[in-house]
Amino acid sequence: MHLLGITVALGLLGAIWAQLNVLRPECDSPEAEEAALVAQDYLNAQHTHGYKYALNRIEEIKIYTVPDGNNTYVLEIELLETDCHVLDPTPVANCTVRPKHLTAIEGDCDVVLKKVAGVLTVTAFKCKTEESREDVCLGCPTLLPLNHTQGLNFVQASLTKLNNVTQNLTYALLEVGRMSTQVVAGGQKYITEFVIIEASCVNDTCVPLNDTTAARGICTSEGINDPSVNCKMFSTMMPIVDANTTGPALPPQVHVHLGSVSHKHGFGHHKLTAHHNPHTSGYLSAESAESAEVVPVAPALTIPAAEPASASPPAGDSSSDASASMEVPITVVKREAPIVASASAAQKDHVAPVKVCPGRIRFF
Repeated sequence: MHLLGITVALGLLGAIWAQLNVLRPECDSPEAEEAALVAQDYLNAQHTHGYKYALNRIEEIKIYTVPDGNNTYVLEIELLETDCHVLDPTPVANCTVRPKHLTAIEGDCDVVLKKVAGVLTVTAFKCKTEESREDVCLGCPTLLPLNHTQGLNFVQASLTKLNNVTQNLTYALLEVGRMSTQVVAGGQKYITEFVIIEASCVNDTCVPLNDTTAARGICTSEGINDPSVNCKMFSTMMPIVDANTTGPALPPQVHVHLGSVSHKHGFGHHKLTAHHNPHTSGYLSAESAESAEVVPVAPALTIPAAEPASASPPAGDSSSDASASMEVPITVVKREAPIVASASAAQKDHVAPVKVCPGRIRFF
């Protein structure tokens, strides 16, 4: 019995120690912001099609600390699609988030980062991307699937019109970014975005140049029958008809998919890369991005008991939840009882608790 009692006590102390080493800083703290921006840039770097995503909100953060200082960060973040293509060298901070009335695209990601020698590195992530269904706009453009036949025909007509006005250079279609339609006076208007790349032509056959120095750009076109086309090159972000500009910066290297660019899926947007090592990190489940995390902490010791003590006294000293586990009051008395001024102050804190997560909404 004596040995059993020692084993139970050691197990309890070990669980409390593990709990005390899980930190939950405020979601709008500089530490959380730094980790979230590292995650944002990493996810965009893995995203080789479609558009860049910008951080909209930090929904949750946990920091698993270890004595050597190589801590592990687990974040839940919300991203929004911008109008900058992944080939566009414009920093994502300078890109415009696509507004709701043009069908905003949201990405919900769980990300694991490791901090070694003060440097944060992403080790695992999982993401779920979907169209925003909030504030549906009647009469606004409706997003079309990327394999929509009429929409793709309109893109091809736009590319043909572009090549008819360019001299000594022919462009091929690299990727369709998005397509939408809107009912207007006179019929159905198509609105498209597509990426072009310099092509090599022999007789009437043109193929994209599989070369990092090949000119690339993004075009927008709209119209009912005769498309109005406007294109900008990624190297200069200036209209392609301006032959006097120069762009020393090379576009990012991506794999060129030769042949048909028709998409087999019926989505109206390009999804973020779905996952990377979620099952090997030990902190993420291998299921969808909305599933719960798998954290190496004893379940009886809930995360709230590990929150760092604030300057104001907590509410749980005199009127805690009756369902709290046995370990919670031990931790509270040890860490927080000395700073409790009075029962009335504790009651006041219970009425207005400090909200640390989720963080602020940057766009909508």
